Amino acid sequence: MAGHPTSPGPDSGASNDPTRGPGSPVPDLATSLRDDTDPPLPAAAERFLRDHGVDAPRPRQILALLSDGRWWSANDLVRAGGVAHSVVNSLLKALDEAGEVTRDGDRFRLVRPEHYRGASAPSLADPVAHLLSDHPRAASELVRAVAEGPASDLDLDHVSATAETALRRALFLDTRFDLRRRTLLCVGDHDLTSLALPLVRPGVRVLVVDLDERVLAHIDAVAERLGLPVRTHSADLRLGLPSSLREQADVVFTDPPYTPEGVELFVRRGVEGLADPKRGRVLVAYGASETTPKLAAATQARLVRSGLLMEAVWPDFNRYLGAESIGAASDLYVLRPLSKSPPSSGGDSARVYSQGSNAKEARGRLDAERAAAVLERVAEEDVEGSDAPALVGDWPREVRREVRVRLSTWMDSPTAAGTCAVVDLTGGWDRSAPRVALASTSDTVYVLVPSASTWVRDEAGQKAFRAMVEPGARVRFLRGFGSPDLTAIRLTRNPEPGGSTGRLLAHVQGRAHGTLTTTLRTGLVEVASWRGRPTNKRTARQAVASAPAWLPGHSLLDLPEHRFSELRVLASELVARVEELQGA
Repeated sequence: MAGHPTSPGPDSGASNDPTRGPGSPVPDLATSLRDDTDPPLPAAAERFLRDHGVDAPRPRQILALLSDGRWWSANDLVRAGGVAHSVVNSLLKALDEAGEVTRDGDRFRLVRPEHYRGASAPSLADPVAHLLSDHPRAASELVRAVAEGPASDLDLDHVSATAETALRRALFLDTRFDLRRRTLLCVGDHDLTSLALPLVRPGVRVLVVDLDERVLAHIDAVAERLGLPVRTHSADLRLGLPSSLREQADVVFTDPPYTPEGVELFVRRGVEGLADPKRGRVLVAYGASETTPKLAAATQARLVRSGLLMEAVWPDFNRYLGAESIGAASDLYVLRPLSKSPPSSGGDSARVYSQGSNAKEARGRLDAERAAAVLERVAEEDVEGSDAPALVGDWPREVRREVRVRLSTWMDSPTAAGTCAVVDLTGGWDRSAPRVALASTSDTVYVLVPSASTWVRDEAGQKAFRAMVEPGARVRFLRGFGSPDLTAIRLTRNPEPGGSTGRLLAHVQGRAHGTLTTTLRTGLVEVASWRGRPTNKRTARQAVASAPAWLPGHSLLDLPEHRFSELRVLASELVARVEELQGA
């Protein structure tokens, strides 16, 4: 209407704020909200956050931690905030240069913590935090299990996850999936996820495969103490998944080596373990520093090429007692296989770890000169042998032999290799030396390892090796075999393994690829015949049925090392059991 002032529209530039003068610019909505909710921080902190871009909430978490006025080391800030060490160091340096912190050795404290109260900000909701308080017993048992567990093996890229992380994984698995009467396969389990899940979901079946014998022994000990349905298997996953674990699981969990090759390999083994890959899931704990996005991209590209859908990624889900370079945290990937057999990207599967003897840059593989010297020694040792020895493993191309066998083939099934074989376990394969020896079908086998290998460098290691392969084989340790830094373990078939128990063990050791329930049963029939008191398969089967629960589902090649001594006791008991049944 004429004579009435027109009300300014929302975009007119006018302001009803009495503190603003005529013509003053009106802040945009985002600026107004930010100014209202985030009190300004000291200039050095504001500058660092601004330069960090949209990812500024991550270093802001570090400022919020520092605002409590306590002393903090960089590593403590990394573990508490889940931010990469390089980012935390850069922030502390900026604050130090601005006089905002005081130092005491490797510890830092804000000079005026009250100026940083505005650093606190809302955080994203945690998917399982609200469930933690419902499981006090599980939390307590996992704290104890982690504290009593074996130290990290850096050659295997071990970094211990917190006990709470193990529980969080179990809660996520139990909430996201229906695991009633289902099976979880843990592909590597230094973090004890296998123990956490049955504590949360009784009745679930858990299978574990790992190369670290200490981890397997610890898991078995805790599972037996708590009555948890967990079965452990030993395997070098670079050589394949044990046949007894293939197509067995509904869900897989793995915290693999840090390299793209390691992640791809462990996930591949997980898919092989799924009973129905298209309906199963593979959960992966994987982390990379926010400062190295290309590494994470390379890993994700491998997963996509392997036919895996990234169904979900939960940032910083896993927390560690170490791994500060990646923020002492890793993401949780939920992967859905799109096919039963994902294609392989190829490459050298031996080099899947980020450090130690199996790192990409590691040395120690057999070269042509030393390989020739090794074979000369073999010829000297076996002067009566008529066949040229078969070569097993990754021998130099310059060494020509008619019979060459891949190490994975050797371990997967009985392989004809003539009367003599030489197995190269240099370059990071020597952990599996006793099992490689057991897998032999030859009368004589030379297992070549570095002289620094735990199996040969001292009496304790040699005794442990013998305990796994005798009495089926006679063992000699030949130092300086072709080179001062090499040792050959020479094994020959033992024609006189001893009495009934020794003969039963030798029978089993000579058929290491077979299931133990089968080889023990056939061995009992053979031993009874040798004693002059033949028995039938039914009696032998009845005796083996009384064996402990850890026996079924194993071959000698995937039986954890700590079970070998129990197997010797069991062999003696089974012989006595057959005699008892014969006399009944």
